[in-house]
Amino acid sequence: MKKLLTIAFAFGLFYFLPQQIHANLYQEQEEEVEVVEMPVEDVQEQPEMTVAEAPSVGFTQELKNRFIEGGPGFMGIVLACLILGLAIAIERIIYLNFATTNTEKLVEDIESALKAGGVDSAKEICRNTPGPVASIFYQGLDRAGEGVESAEKAVVAYGGVQMGQLEKNVSWISLFIALAPMLGFMGTVIGMIQAFDKIQAAGDMQPSLVAGGIKVALLTTVFGLIVAIILQIFYNYIVAKIDSIVNDMEDASITLIDILVSYKK
Repeated sequence: MKKLLTIAFAFGLFYFLPQQIHANLYQEQEEEVEVVEMPVEDVQEQPEMTVAEAPSVGFTQELKNRFIEGGPGFMGIVLACLILGLAIAIERIIYLNFATTNTEKLVEDIESALKAGGVDSAKEICRNTPGPVASIFYQGLDRAGEGVESAEKAVVAYGGVQMGQLEKNVSWISLFIALAPMLGFMGTVIGMIQAFDKIQAAGDMQPSLVAGGIKVALLTTVFGLIVAIILQIFYNYIVAKIDSIVNDMEDASITLIDILVSYKK
């Protein structure tokens, strides 16, 4: 009987123990697989969260960041050229807009005043009318009593004075247009020299050693060209406006002399 129980116990031990061990090993493998899969999911999801949360940088902010990267040295000088150039350009544009006159209406009013009230009445109209054309007319009418030739000389002489007033400070804008890119190129050259100094000191040509310095050096040229382009647009507008006013002055001066010749007759 004891032998039967011993044989049954041994049979059960050899039969059920391997199955239990196999079951335990299978369960542990499943747990390890689950533990390994968790980080994989986290790694796959993490870049998506990073891409979604990355803020988009606008053009103005990018321009500001690049300007700061360029450094306060040459960037400050280039910015000063832009500010001074724009200040002069805006002042000239305002002055030229006020200097623009309806020449045809002014000529008609002066011709009517000469017929109705004489030279003094025409001078009063010129005195109350702003602009260089009215000022030239006033000088011509003021010399009308001395003859048509004296009036013509006064018109020509005072026309030159008014042209000087129209072109006042415009040469400074052209100076800033030429100066801004040259300052940018100078900053680039100095930055390149500093980059080569770093290469010489390190004794090795590593891109990471000089890439930052070269990038900063090129930024000064970029901003210098941007300043020159902006000021060039304003400069061309101002020059075109001055040419238009000068043409009106010349045509109106010829018309005034013809009116005075007719009036003297």
